[in-house]
Amino acid sequence: MDTYVCGRCGFVAFGQAPDICPVCGAPKSAFSLDNSAVKKPSDPENLSELEKKHIPVVNLVKKCGLVGPGCVDANIRIGEILHPSEAKHFITYIDVYLDRKFIARVHLTPENLNPAAGIHLRASSGKLLAMENCNLHGRWMTEVTI
Repeated sequence: MDTYVCGRCGFVAFGQAPDICPVCGAPKSAFSLDNSAVKKPSDPENLSELEKKHIPVVNLVKKCGLVGPGCVDANIRIGEILHPSEAKHFITYIDVYLDRKFIARVHLTPENLNPAAGIHLRASSGKLLAMENCNLHGRWMTEVTI
């Protein structure tokens, strides 16, 4: 599937570029096709330490403790080995998609102690995709079934 990247904010769209970027409002002309925009592990069965620090880990809780019935909590942690969060090396944002359609962006700063986010979904099925952007090592993603 083709991936298009917004030249202004780094948002990634799947399949086709949107008319307007849902994150920064840039026009379609700001997007460029970049099928290498998201890093992939070289061997998914044997992850390197770098990959273990960058691939998001998603924990789904089907009984929401905050909103109630009909909600699924998605807790997203960056890395099986927790990613560092320091001024020279940190996660800048986590984007969340449902069935490859953008739903949220969480901005992070180096002052965050733990690169993680939680989101409450009003969805009982579908595929949740979490994508992070490391200021040094680029974008990494994971996809889980709700």
